[in-house]
Amino acid sequence: MLHPEQKRIYQGMTAEQKLRIAVSLYDSARELKAAGLRAQHTDWSEEKVREKVREIFLYART
Repeated sequence: MLHPEQKRIYQGMTAEQKLRIAVSLYDSARELKAAGLRAQHTDWSEEKVREKVREIFLYART
């Protein structure tokens, strides 16, 4: 549930502003997942990390 002030702010945003926020959150989620995979699998190459992140997000369900 949103705080009334948050709701007011979001209602005042343009669709473009909301989309930019959504894309930023998505990018942040991918970066966090990659960091977690790097920490868990120190022997993986960057290519392997990128592949796994792509796979995880491709098949993610909500």
